[in-house]
Amino acid sequence: MLQAPLVNLVISSGEPAGVGPELSLAAALTFLNEQANAHITVLGDASLLQIPKDVSPSILARLKLEPIVLAEPTIPGDLNPANAQYVLHLLDVAIAGCLAGRFDAMITAPLQKSIINVAGTPFTGHTEYLAEACKIDHVVMMLCAPLPIGFLGLKHPRNLRVALLTTHLPLKDVPSALTQDHILETIEIVHRDLQKKFSIPSPVIRVAGLNPHAGESGYLGREEIEVISPAIELAKYQGIQVTGPYPGDTMFDAASLDYVDAYIAMYHDQGLAPFKFVTFGGGVNVTLGLPIIRTSVDHGTALDIAGKGLADPGSMLEALRLAYQLAVNKKLSNS
Repeated sequence: MLQAPLVNLVISSGEPAGVGPELSLAAALTFLNEQANAHITVLGDASLLQIPKDVSPSILARLKLEPIVLAEPTIPGDLNPANAQYVLHLLDVAIAGCLAGRFDAMITAPLQKSIINVAGTPFTGHTEYLAEACKIDHVVMMLCAPLPIGFLGLKHPRNLRVALLTTHLPLKDVPSALTQDHILETIEIVHRDLQKKFSIPSPVIRVAGLNPHAGESGYLGREEIEVISPAIELAKYQGIQVTGPYPGDTMFDAASLDYVDAYIAMYHDQGLAPFKFVTFGGGVNVTLGLPIIRTSVDHGTALDIAGKGLADPGSMLEALRLAYQLAVNKKLSNS
Protein backbone atom coordinates (compact mmCIF):
# COMPACT_ATOMS: atom_id res chain seq x y z
CA MET A 1 0.00 0.00 0.00
CA LEU A 2 1.29 3.46 -0.90
CA GLN A 3 2.10 5.65 2.09
CA ALA A 4 0.08 8.88 2.18
CA PRO A 5 2.33 11.79 1.15
CA LEU A 6 3.05 14.89 3.21
CA VAL A 7 0.39 17.55 2.61
CA ASN A 8 0.73 21.30 3.21
CA LEU A 9 -2.58 23.05 3.85
CA VAL A 10 -3.29 26.76 4.26
CA ILE A 11 -6.27 28.33 6.03
CA SER A 12 -7.59 31.80 5.25
CA SER A 13 -9.11 32.76 8.63
CA GLY A 14 -11.83 34.99 7.15
CA GLU A 15 -13.76 37.90 8.63
CA PRO A 16 -11.85 38.99 11.75
CA ALA A 17 -15.01 40.01 13.64
CA GLY A 18 -16.63 36.62 13.02
CA VAL A 19 -16.01 33.06 14.17
CA GLY A 20 -13.49 32.30 11.42
CA PRO A 21 -10.26 32.86 13.37
CA GLU A 22 -11.32 30.79 16.39
CA LEU A 23 -12.69 27.98 14.21
CA SER A 24 -9.57 27.98 12.04
CA LEU A 25 -7.27 27.45 14.98
CA ALA A 26 -9.49 24.94 16.82
CA ALA A 27 -10.04 22.80 13.71
CA ALA A 28 -6.35 22.98 12.74
CA LEU A 29 -5.26 21.68 16.14
CA THR A 30 -7.81 18.85 16.05
CA PHE A 31 -6.89 17.84 12.52
CA LEU A 32 -3.14 17.85 13.17
CA ASN A 33 -3.81 15.52 16.09
CA GLU A 34 -5.67 13.21 13.69
CA GLN A 35 -3.27 13.38 10.77
CA ALA A 36 0.46 13.03 11.38
CA ASN A 37 1.61 13.79 7.83
CA ALA A 38 -0.10 17.16 7.43
CA HIS A 39 1.28 20.66 7.96
CA ILE A 40 -1.09 23.63 8.34
CA THR A 41 -0.41 27.34 7.87
CA VAL A 42 -3.08 29.65 9.31
CA LEU A 43 -3.18 33.17 7.86
CA GLY A 44 -4.40 35.99 10.09
CA ASP A 45 -3.58 38.71 12.56
CA ALA A 46 -1.59 37.46 15.55
CA SER A 47 -4.09 39.01 17.99
CA LEU A 48 -6.82 36.70 16.65
CA LEU A 49 -4.86 33.45 16.75
CA GLN A 50 -3.84 32.61 20.30
CA ILE A 51 -2.56 29.04 20.62
CA PRO A 52 -3.53 27.30 23.90
CA LYS A 53 -0.60 26.62 26.23
CA ASP A 54 -1.27 22.89 26.55
CA VAL A 55 -0.68 22.06 22.86
CA SER A 56 1.98 19.37 22.45
CA PRO A 57 5.32 20.22 20.78
CA SER A 58 4.69 17.58 18.08
CA ILE A 59 1.55 19.46 16.99
CA LEU A 60 3.21 22.87 17.20
CA ALA A 61 5.98 21.63 14.92
CA ARG A 62 3.42 21.16 12.13
CA LEU A 63 1.42 24.35 12.71
CA LYS A 64 2.52 27.75 11.43
CA LEU A 65 0.76 31.02 12.13
CA GLU A 66 1.62 33.41 9.29
CA PRO A 67 0.76 36.96 10.39
CA ILE A 68 -1.32 39.23 8.17
CA VAL A 69 -1.82 42.53 9.97
CA LEU A 70 -5.27 44.04 10.48
CA ALA A 71 -5.85 47.60 9.28
CA GLU A 72 -7.60 48.39 12.58
CA PRO A 73 -8.16 46.42 15.81
CA THR A 74 -11.33 44.37 15.70
CA ILE A 75 -14.14 43.72 18.18
CA PRO A 76 -15.93 40.34 17.98
CA GLY A 77 -19.26 40.79 16.25
CA ASP A 78 -18.52 44.35 15.13
CA LEU A 79 -17.91 44.62 11.37
CA ASN A 80 -15.39 47.24 10.27
CA PRO A 81 -15.05 48.14 6.56
CA ALA A 82 -11.47 49.24 7.23
CA ASN A 83 -10.56 45.54 7.48
CA ALA A 84 -12.20 44.49 4.21
CA GLN A 85 -8.91 44.58 2.30
CA TYR A 86 -7.32 42.50 5.06
CA VAL A 87 -9.82 39.73 4.35
CA LEU A 88 -9.10 39.83 0.62
CA HIS A 89 -5.35 39.86 1.31
CA LEU A 90 -5.73 36.60 3.23
CA LEU A 91 -7.28 35.06 0.13
CA ASP A 92 -4.64 36.50 -2.18
CA VAL A 93 -1.79 35.03 -0.11
CA ALA A 94 -3.47 31.61 0.04
CA ILE A 95 -4.24 31.56 -3.69
CA ALA A 96 -0.74 32.65 -4.66
CA GLY A 97 0.77 30.00 -2.39
CA CYS A 98 -1.35 27.26 -3.96
CA LEU A 99 -0.60 28.37 -7.52
CA ALA A 100 3.13 28.46 -6.73
CA GLY A 101 3.07 24.97 -5.18
CA ARG A 102 3.87 26.18 -1.67
CA PHE A 103 0.53 24.80 -0.46
CA ASP A 104 -1.32 21.71 -1.70
CA ALA A 105 -4.81 23.03 -0.85
CA MET A 106 -6.52 26.03 0.70
CA ILE A 107 -9.38 26.10 3.20
CA THR A 108 -11.40 29.29 3.67
CA ALA A 109 -13.19 30.43 6.81
CA PRO A 110 -16.36 32.50 6.33
CA LEU A 111 -16.23 36.15 5.33
CA GLN A 112 -18.87 38.88 5.24
CA LYS A 113 -19.71 39.80 1.64
CA SER A 114 -21.68 42.87 2.65
CA ILE A 115 -18.84 44.63 4.47
CA ILE A 116 -16.46 44.10 1.53
CA ASN A 117 -18.98 45.77 -0.75
CA VAL A 118 -19.56 48.58 1.77
CA ALA A 119 -15.80 49.17 1.71
CA GLY A 120 -16.00 49.79 -2.03
CA THR A 121 -14.88 46.47 -3.55
CA PRO A 122 -17.54 44.66 -5.64
CA PHE A 123 -17.65 41.13 -4.23
CA THR A 124 -20.19 38.35 -4.77
CA GLY A 125 -18.41 35.48 -3.03
CA HIS A 126 -15.38 33.26 -2.60
CA THR A 127 -16.25 31.18 -5.66
CA GLU A 128 -16.30 34.10 -8.07
CA TYR A 129 -13.20 35.70 -6.50
CA LEU A 130 -11.21 32.48 -6.85
CA ALA A 131 -12.25 32.09 -10.48
CA GLU A 132 -11.05 35.60 -11.33
CA ALA A 133 -7.81 35.18 -9.39
CA CYS A 134 -7.05 31.91 -11.16
CA LYS A 135 -8.15 33.32 -14.54
CA ILE A 136 -10.84 30.66 -15.00
CA ASP A 137 -14.07 31.56 -16.80
CA HIS A 138 -16.27 28.80 -15.39
CA VAL A 139 -16.07 27.25 -11.94
CA VAL A 140 -18.66 25.24 -10.04
CA MET A 141 -19.71 25.45 -6.39
CA MET A 142 -20.29 22.01 -4.88
CA LEU A 143 -21.30 21.12 -1.32
CA CYS A 144 -20.18 17.80 0.16
CA ALA A 145 -20.96 15.92 3.37
CA PRO A 146 -20.43 12.34 4.60
CA LEU A 147 -23.58 10.33 5.33
CA PRO A 148 -23.30 7.43 7.80
CA ILE A 149 -24.63 3.89 7.55
CA GLY A 150 -28.31 3.78 8.43
CA PHE A 151 -29.03 7.37 7.43
CA LEU A 152 -32.25 7.22 5.37
CA GLY A 153 -31.65 3.47 5.09
CA LEU A 154 -28.12 3.65 3.66
CA LYS A 155 -26.39 0.25 3.66
CA HIS A 156 -22.93 1.79 3.24
CA PRO A 157 -21.38 5.18 4.12
CA ARG A 158 -21.88 7.61 1.24
CA ASN A 159 -20.98 11.18 0.40
CA LEU A 160 -23.74 13.62 -0.53
CA ARG A 161 -22.50 16.06 -3.18
CA VAL A 162 -24.64 18.87 -4.56
CA ALA A 163 -23.28 21.16 -7.30
CA LEU A 164 -24.89 24.43 -8.36
CA LEU A 165 -25.40 25.63 -11.91
CA THR A 166 -25.88 29.20 -10.74
CA THR A 167 -24.73 30.56 -7.40
CA HIS A 168 -25.42 34.00 -5.93
CA LEU A 169 -28.06 35.24 -8.35
CA PRO A 170 -31.50 36.74 -7.67
CA LEU A 171 -34.10 34.13 -8.51
CA LYS A 172 -35.54 36.31 -11.28
CA ASP A 173 -32.18 36.19 -13.12
CA VAL A 174 -31.74 32.40 -13.04
CA PRO A 175 -33.71 31.44 -16.20
CA SER A 176 -31.72 33.79 -18.44
CA ALA A 177 -28.45 32.45 -17.00
CA LEU A 178 -29.28 28.89 -18.04
CA THR A 179 -27.81 28.30 -21.48
CA GLN A 180 -27.14 24.96 -23.11
CA ASP A 181 -23.39 25.63 -23.20
CA HIS A 182 -23.27 26.63 -19.53
CA ILE A 183 -25.18 23.53 -18.42
CA LEU A 184 -23.01 21.25 -20.56
CA GLU A 185 -19.80 22.83 -19.26
CA THR A 186 -21.01 22.45 -15.67
CA ILE A 187 -21.74 18.75 -16.18
CA GLU A 188 -18.30 18.33 -17.77
CA ILE A 189 -16.53 20.12 -14.88
CA VAL A 190 -18.35 18.07 -12.24
CA HIS A 191 -17.60 14.84 -14.12
CA ARG A 192 -13.92 15.71 -14.64
CA ASP A 193 -13.25 16.80 -11.07
CA LEU A 194 -15.06 13.80 -9.59
CA GLN A 195 -12.63 11.69 -11.60
CA LYS A 196 -9.44 13.69 -11.06
CA LYS A 197 -9.88 15.15 -7.56
CA PHE A 198 -12.24 12.66 -5.92
CA SER A 199 -10.80 9.55 -7.66
CA ILE A 200 -14.23 8.30 -8.81
CA PRO A 201 -13.56 6.47 -12.12
CA SER A 202 -17.12 6.54 -13.53
CA PRO A 203 -19.20 9.21 -11.76
CA VAL A 204 -22.99 9.01 -11.78
CA ILE A 205 -24.64 12.46 -11.98
CA ARG A 206 -28.25 13.65 -11.69
CA VAL A 207 -29.43 17.04 -13.01
CA ALA A 208 -32.49 18.93 -11.77
CA GLY A 209 -35.01 20.80 -13.85
CA LEU A 210 -35.82 24.45 -13.27
CA ASN A 211 -39.61 24.50 -13.05
CA PRO A 212 -42.10 22.61 -10.85
CA HIS A 213 -42.50 19.02 -12.10
CA ALA A 214 -39.53 19.68 -14.42
CA GLY A 215 -41.80 21.81 -16.60
CA GLU A 216 -44.71 19.35 -16.83
CA SER A 217 -43.99 18.63 -20.54
CA GLY A 218 -43.85 22.36 -21.28
CA TYR A 219 -47.01 23.42 -19.46
CA LEU A 220 -45.04 24.92 -16.55
CA GLY A 221 -42.08 26.21 -18.54
CA ARG A 222 -40.00 25.20 -21.53
CA GLU A 223 -36.45 25.48 -20.15
CA GLU A 224 -36.30 21.71 -19.60
CA ILE A 225 -37.26 20.99 -23.22
CA GLU A 226 -35.28 23.72 -24.96
CA VAL A 227 -32.15 24.09 -22.83
CA ILE A 228 -31.59 21.54 -20.04
CA SER A 229 -32.45 18.26 -21.78
CA PRO A 230 -30.36 19.03 -24.91
CA ALA A 231 -27.33 19.77 -22.71
CA ILE A 232 -27.79 16.48 -20.85
CA GLU A 233 -28.01 14.58 -24.14
CA LEU A 234 -24.77 16.17 -25.37
CA ALA A 235 -23.06 15.13 -22.15
CA LYS A 236 -24.35 11.57 -22.56
CA TYR A 237 -22.90 11.56 -26.08
CA GLN A 238 -19.49 12.18 -24.50
CA GLY A 239 -19.91 9.07 -22.35
CA ILE A 240 -20.84 10.89 -19.13
CA GLN A 241 -23.29 8.98 -16.91
CA VAL A 242 -25.81 11.75 -16.39
CA THR A 243 -29.61 11.71 -16.21
CA GLY A 244 -32.39 14.27 -15.87
CA PRO A 245 -33.92 16.74 -15.73
CA TYR A 246 -35.58 15.66 -12.48
CA PRO A 247 -38.22 17.67 -10.61
CA GLY A 248 -36.47 19.53 -7.83
CA ASP A 249 -38.76 18.00 -5.19
CA THR A 250 -38.01 14.38 -6.15
CA MET A 251 -34.40 14.47 -7.39
CA PHE A 252 -32.99 13.80 -3.91
CA ASP A 253 -34.88 10.55 -3.24
CA ALA A 254 -33.23 8.42 -0.57
CA ALA A 255 -32.72 5.35 -2.78
CA SER A 256 -30.56 7.34 -5.19
CA LEU A 257 -28.01 8.08 -2.45
CA ASP A 258 -26.68 4.53 -2.85
CA TYR A 259 -25.39 5.15 -6.37
CA VAL A 260 -25.49 8.86 -7.34
CA ASP A 261 -22.11 10.58 -6.93
CA ALA A 262 -23.31 14.15 -7.47
CA TYR A 263 -26.54 16.09 -7.95
CA ILE A 264 -26.59 19.30 -10.01
CA ALA A 265 -29.18 21.91 -9.03
CA MET A 266 -30.22 24.83 -11.21
CA TYR A 267 -30.02 27.49 -8.50
CA HIS A 268 -28.71 28.12 -5.00
CA ASP A 269 -31.63 27.25 -2.74
CA GLN A 270 -32.87 24.37 -4.89
CA GLY A 271 -29.66 22.52 -4.07
CA LEU A 272 -28.64 23.90 -0.70
CA ALA A 273 -32.00 23.73 1.08
CA PRO A 274 -32.18 19.91 0.99
CA PHE A 275 -28.42 19.62 1.49
CA LYS A 276 -28.35 21.71 4.64
CA PHE A 277 -31.50 20.13 6.00
CA VAL A 278 -29.69 16.80 6.35
CA THR A 279 -26.10 18.00 6.90
CA PHE A 280 -26.25 21.36 8.68
CA GLY A 281 -22.95 22.15 10.36
CA GLY A 282 -21.09 19.26 8.72
CA GLY A 283 -21.02 20.30 5.08
CA VAL A 284 -18.05 21.42 3.04
CA ASN A 285 -17.98 23.79 0.07
CA VAL A 286 -15.62 22.78 -2.76
CA THR A 287 -14.84 24.91 -5.81
CA LEU A 288 -14.61 22.72 -8.92
CA GLY A 289 -12.86 23.70 -12.14
CA LEU A 290 -9.92 25.48 -10.50
CA PRO A 291 -6.26 24.58 -11.03
CA ILE A 292 -5.97 24.47 -7.21
CA ILE A 293 -7.87 22.69 -4.42
CA ARG A 294 -10.16 24.86 -2.31
CA THR A 295 -12.62 23.82 0.38
CA SER A 296 -14.63 25.90 2.83
CA VAL A 297 -17.18 25.76 5.62
CA ASP A 298 -20.86 25.74 4.68
CA HIS A 299 -21.90 28.46 7.17
CA GLY A 300 -21.48 32.17 7.70
CA THR A 301 -19.58 34.44 10.07
CA ALA A 302 -21.95 33.95 13.06
CA LEU A 303 -21.27 37.44 14.38
CA ASP A 304 -23.68 36.95 17.28
CA ILE A 305 -21.49 34.28 18.91
CA ALA A 306 -18.03 35.43 17.76
CA GLY A 307 -15.48 35.51 20.54
CA LYS A 308 -17.75 33.70 23.03
CA GLY A 309 -16.30 30.22 22.63
CA LEU A 310 -19.63 28.84 21.38
CA ALA A 311 -18.80 28.24 17.70
CA ASP A 312 -18.73 24.62 16.50
CA PRO A 313 -15.60 23.82 14.43
CA GLY A 314 -17.24 20.75 12.86
CA SER A 315 -17.66 22.16 9.35
CA MET A 316 -14.12 23.61 9.33
CA LEU A 317 -12.74 20.26 10.47
CA GLU A 318 -14.61 18.49 7.65
CA ALA A 319 -13.24 21.08 5.21
CA LEU A 320 -9.71 20.27 6.37
CA ARG A 321 -10.31 16.54 6.07
CA LEU A 322 -11.67 16.85 2.55
CA ALA A 323 -8.92 19.24 1.40
CA TYR A 324 -6.34 16.83 2.75
CA GLN A 325 -7.92 13.84 0.97
CA LEU A 326 -8.21 15.70 -2.34
CA ALA A 327 -4.56 16.75 -2.07
CA VAL A 328 -3.53 13.14 -1.34
CA ASN A 329 -5.56 11.94 -4.33
CA LYS A 330 -3.82 14.48 -6.57
CA LYS A 331 -0.35 13.58 -5.31
CA LEU A 332 -0.92 9.85 -5.72
CA SER A 333 -2.37 10.25 -9.21
CA ASN A 334 0.70 12.26 -10.24
CA SER A 335 3.20 9.81 -8.71
